[in-house]
Amino acid sequence: MERHGLASYLIGFVLAVILTAIPFWLVYTHALPPSRIMWIIAGAAVLQILVHLHFFLHINFTTTPKENLLAISFTAVLIFLMVGGSLWIMIDLHQRMAL
Repeated sequence: MERHGLASYLIGFVLAVILTAIPFWLVYTHALPPSRIMWIIAGAAVLQILVHLHFFLHINFTTTPKENLLAISFTAVLIFLMVGGSLWIMIDLHQRMAL
């Protein structure tokens, strides 16, 4: 199997579909408490990012040039700050509205 062959894309596609279907199914069926579902959604999102980086963008953390890894790391920090800051603000506003 060559590195960028059709099999690699199909494996990535199947993994991405599974990692999308699991959270949708959990939310649709209410199979778990909402707090657990949120953690599973977050975990599936992180795994899906890794699947996309590996199977579709062909980024391998052992052979990728240092500049690309620095760019990815900087992007991850920015996303973490934006998402974390947004959640912090929304949770704080929710608590203030509940008073």
